Amino acid sequence: MRLFGVNLPDNKKVKIALTYLYGVGQSSSDKILSETKVNVDKRAKDLTSEEINRIQNFIEKNFSVEGSLRQALKKNIQRLKELQAYRGVRHLRRLPVRGQRTKTNSRTVRGNVRKTAGSGKRKVDLK
Repeated sequence: MRLFGVNLPDNKKVKIALTYLYGVGQSSSDKILSETKVNVDKRAKDLTSEEINRIQNFIEKNFSVEGSLRQALKKNIQRLKELQAYRGVRHLRRLPVRGQRTKTNSRTVRGNVRKTAGSGKRKVDLK
């Protein structure tokens, strides 16, 4: 099954398969299936083309997913950077944006940089 340019796994239940779309989590997947009246226990490969069309139309009308959502997020971050807002400056410097501490535990945002001092002793080459 293919929706919005993403191949959804065939052997998983529809509720889980929909979460492979960027912007669709489990709660929104539940909402989509209840509104389109698709059985939650069905596997993705067992869906009819009519059910797939109902799901796709509902998502297009009510959700922003995949490329359009990524563009919107990128545009919002760019706006913060241009405004020189605090969050925008944190994005520019590649530091944690949401108030996390940076003395320790910010390795993932900084790219796993390890700047620790050794013992201070120089290693002497053995001859």
